[in-house]
Amino acid sequence: MLEITLYTKDPCPLCDDVKALLATLEGTYPHTLTEVDITEDADLNARYRFEIPVLQVGQTRLKAPIGLLDLTQFLREAV
Repeated sequence: MLEITLYTKDPCPLCDDVKALLATLEGTYPHTLTEVDITEDADLNARYRFEIPVLQVGQTRLKAPIGLLDLTQFLREAV
């Protein structure tokens, strides 16, 4: 099972879209999702404030914009 970290903030409509895409791919790519609010950490906020949503599996990251094809390829390579 993949362990995915989603760097996000509230509100983040693009992050909500990515979570919906992940839900549709759950059957093919089982995963656990951990959400990290970048506004609670100054370093993360400085690093990702203009790039969220950002997904991370291991040391590999996928930054916005994130569409279904990009996400599928990212998950396939992470397995």
